[in-house]
Amino acid sequence: MKKALLLVGVLALALGISYLVLHKSSSGKDKPEQKDEPLAVSSKTSAFNRSFAAVLNSYYQLADAFTISDSSGISAAAGKLNNRIDSIRFDQFKADTAIIETAVSLAQSVQGDIKGLTGEKTMEQKKREFNIITDELYSLIRTVRYDGSIIYHMRSPVAFADSSEAYWLSPSNKIINPYLGANNPVYKENMPEYGEVSDSIHFSAPASE
Repeated sequence: MKKALLLVGVLALALGISYLVLHKSSSGKDKPEQKDEPLAVSSKTSAFNRSFAAVLNSYYQLADAFTISDSSGISAAAGKLNNRIDSIRFDQFKADTAIIETAVSLAQSVQGDIKGLTGEKTMEQKKREFNIITDELYSLIRTVRYDGSIIYHMRSPVAFADSSEAYWLSPSNKIINPYLGANNPVYKENMPEYGEVSDSIHFSAPASE
C-alpha cells in the first residue's frame, strides 16, 4: 500500500514539474514572435533623412520659381529635384518590404512627373504637372514617415483657368501661392497670399532613436 502511495506521489510530482517546464517554454516563445512581426513604422537613419531633406529643399526651390513664373528657374529646379530623388538613401530606410517598394515606386512616379513638367510648353500646363508632383511627393512623405521637419500641405482653392483647386508643400505655414503668383494669365490681380493650410505633417522619431 505504501509503495502504491509513493508511486502516486512520484507521478504527481513528475506531472507538476512537466507542466511548469512546458508552461515556461510556451511563455518564452511569445516574446520572440512579437519581435519578428512586420514593422508598422519605418526606421530611418540620419543619412536617409539628410537625403530626403535635400529632396524637399529642391521641391521648395521649384515652388519658389513658380511663384515668380521663372521658366528657366523652374527647369533648373526640376532638374535638381530629379537628381535629388535619385540620391534618396533607400538603403538606409528600414521597413516592411511592401512599404519600401511603395516608397521607391512613388519616387519613380515623381521623376516621371518631372519629365512631364519639363516637356510642357505653357506655364498653365507646367503648374498642372507641379500639382501632380506635389500629390506624389505628399504620398511619399507619408509612406516613409519623414520626421526631419514639419511640412505644410497647402491648398489653393482656385489655381487654373477652369478654377480647379491645387496643392503645394511648404516648410512654413505662411501662404505664398505658387499657382497665383506673378504674371498669372487668369488671376492678373496677383494673389500669392490666397490659399490655406490643408494639413501639417510631422512624424515624431521613436524614443529609441
